[in-house]
Amino acid sequence: MQVDFYHLTLQPLDRVLPRIAERVVEGGGRLLVVAESVDQRAALDRLLWTYAADSFLPHAQADGEGDAAQPILIAEQPVAANTARNIAIADGLWREEALGFDRAFHFFDEDRIGAARVAWKALTDRPGIERRYWKQNDNGRWEQAA
Repeated sequence: MQVDFYHLTLQPLDRVLPRIAERVVEGGGRLLVVAESVDQRAALDRLLWTYAADSFLPHAQADGEGDAAQPILIAEQPVAANTARNIAIADGLWREEALGFDRAFHFFDEDRIGAARVAWKALTDRPGIERRYWKQNDNGRWEQAA
């Protein structure tokens, strides 16, 4: 199981999440996007419809009739009604349930860096978990730092 920690410094979540979602879906995977706040989930829903004029990311918010058919599902809890094997934690709050997926994308900014460090350390000696820490260089490109 792979956990990718994305430290958002130069680009906000709304610039990073859609690109990762595209890669997951283009590779034939499904993605569960988790955010605790109803306002953030609504903003993510709008974002995935409008982030690029030439792109389309099929998705929905959880608790609808077609949840199982959605390539990308936005939910409050880390429960993959769409059978996703990839989870994106969009609100910066690590959830242990993410370890039940094949891959987790944990996004956090400066406000959540302390909690991200705690999560990183907690996963240090866990068997079967590969951690990666990504940060942006001065040009805005992602580099694996750990």
